[in-house]
Amino acid sequence: MKKTFSIISIFTLLIFSNLSINSCGSTQDTVSCFPTVPIDVTLLPNHYNDLLTKQWTYVDIAGAGTRGLIVVKVSNGYKAYDRNAPHICPGENTTLKVEYPLVICPKDNAKWNILNGGPTDVAPLPLKSYFCEVNPGTNTIRVYNY
Repeated sequence: MKKTFSIISIFTLLIFSNLSINSCGSTQDTVSCFPTVPIDVTLLPNHYNDLLTKQWTYVDIAGAGTRGLIVVKVSNGYKAYDRNAPHICPGENTTLKVEYPLVICPKDNAKWNILNGGPTDVAPLPLKSYFCEVNPGTNTIRVYNY
């Protein structure tokens, strides 16, 4: 009886240890604690000089998520990424920054390619991306997630 109690205690301890370590377990494209908020912004490319001169810009306006977006000009249009690190829970030093051509997480030095969002170092997940729709008639870019 004492052996059974010890085995059950150890098994229970292992389960709870595993749950606390993986409390931000991965979903399909981000950790489960990644903030889920509506993203819907319309950008005028002429107002974002950075898109014309250095190919990317930060977007920190209403509707751009909890920490903003990174919008990048690519050969066939635009890409938009969330500034929350996709592989770890939001916290101190987890707001992504650009050091072109990379996007970097200051907390663990994870890196991604800015042109395709793919991980290059540390992170197992790509950047969280959103839809970009260009309207040539109004010369605007709409970034959204629904």
